[in-house]
Amino acid sequence: MNKADLVAAIAANTELSKKDADKALKAFIDVVGDELSKGEKVQLAGFGTFEVVERAARTGINPQTKEQISIPASKAPKFKPMKSLKEKVNN
Repeated sequence: MNKADLVAAIAANTELSKKDADKALKAFIDVVGDELSKGEKVQLAGFGTFEVVERAARTGINPQTKEQISIPASKAPKFKPMKSLKEKVNN
């Protein structure tokens, strides 16, 4: 499912127009991104939690040259599904 499919499904389930569903989805993505950039968690009951994890600096290997390279520390978004979502996927 891509964004257009998701917008169409949201519009069908909520009786919103596709334009309004697209605005709602864009607003959701913007709000989650803004909160994660502040280091906050976003918890949605029955769905899951979006959070930021810190990745430590480490040494890697360039696969083309086999040379060791240093990979700097970084932050990455992470999604942890709730138990009810896991159960829905597995049933």
